[in-house]
Amino acid sequence: MTIPAQRRTVSARHETWPLARPFRIARGAKSEARVIVVEIRQDGMRGRGECVPYARYGETTESVLADIARLAGAVEEGAGRHDLQGAGAARNAIDCALWDLEARLAGRTVWQSAGLREPSPLVTAWTISIDSPEAMMRAAADNRSRPLLKVKLDAECIMERMRAVRDGAPGARLVIDANEAWTMDQLLHIGDDLAGLGVEMIEQPLPADKDEALAGCRCPLVLCADESCHTAADVDRLAGRYDMVNIKLDKAGGLTGALALSHAARERGLRVMVGCMVSTSLAMAPAMLVADDADIVDLDGPLMLHVDREGGIRYDGSVMHPPHVSLWGGGEFARQWTPAAAL
Repeated sequence: MTIPAQRRTVSARHETWPLARPFRIARGAKSEARVIVVEIRQDGMRGRGECVPYARYGETTESVLADIARLAGAVEEGAGRHDLQGAGAARNAIDCALWDLEARLAGRTVWQSAGLREPSPLVTAWTISIDSPEAMMRAAADNRSRPLLKVKLDAECIMERMRAVRDGAPGARLVIDANEAWTMDQLLHIGDDLAGLGVEMIEQPLPADKDEALAGCRCPLVLCADESCHTAADVDRLAGRYDMVNIKLDKAGGLTGALALSHAARERGLRVMVGCMVSTSLAMAPAMLVADDADIVDLDGPLMLHVDREGGIRYDGSVMHPPHVSLWGGGEFARQWTPAAAL
C-alpha cells in the first residue's frame, strides 16, 4: 500500500556511543557502538529508527548511509513499509521510522497498529564477553543475581571458561554464543560436558556456510541459528538443522521483517530468540514487540553503553520495561509530542 506523501522528508545521521567496557566476541573487540539514525517527518510528526551496520554482512557506515539515500526518494514520494524490498540495516532503520511515524500520525501505538498485545516487562540476558577464565568468572560473579547469562566464546578454552562462569554464577541459566567459531568435532566432543554444566543453548556454533553438517546432529543442547538466519525465507532451510532462530531487526530488515520471521519460525516448530546489536534503546524499542512471546530475550545492548540515549528504556537489573512513547512507538498524545514548531 502506498501512503500519500504530505511534506515527507527522510534524513539519516551517524552516531558513536562509547561502551562502558570493551566488548569482545569471536570476530574481534570493540570499544564503541556505531549506529545510524533515520528520521522521517511528515505533517509535523517525526518517526525514528536506528540500525547498526555490520561488517559480517558486508555493511559499513558509508554503505548503509548510501542504501538509505537510495531508498529515501521512494519513501519521500509515499512508499510504505511493504513497498520496500530487501533486508539489512538500512531497511531496518527506515522500516522502524515508518512504523513510528505512521503510529504518531494515526494517534495510536505501534503495537495497536500491528495488532499485537500491549508490551509488558521482559527479562533479558546479560552478555559476558570473551576474556580469560578468571576474568569471566569475575564477570559472572558480579552478575550472579541475573537470571540469564549469555556467554561469548571462541574456539579456545571452551570448557575452562564455562566452568569458570558456572563457578561465578552457580544459579544462573546459561546460554552460549560461539559466533561461528567452532567445528563440528568440537561441538560433538563437548556437548555432553556443557549440558552437565547446565548450559541450555548454543547459538551459531558452526560457520553459516557449513551448518548443513547440523542436519540430524544429536546434540544434547538446543541449537540456535543467528548468522545463518536473516529473514522468513531462511526458515525452511534451517528447520532440519536448528531448534531455534535468533531474530535481529538489523538482519530481518526491521520490525516488519522480524514479525514475519517470528511467525514463519513458529509455523515450522522452531523456538524464537530475539537479539540485538550493541546499540541504544531506540533500537531495542521495536525489538521488544517481537520479543514479547520469545523463548529467549537478548536485548541488553544499552546496558553495554557508557550512557544510553536520553529517555531510554528503563532496566531494573535484567528486567527491561516497555519504552515511553516519547522514545518510539506512537501513542495517544503523539500529535502533541512533536509539534511542527519543535521540528
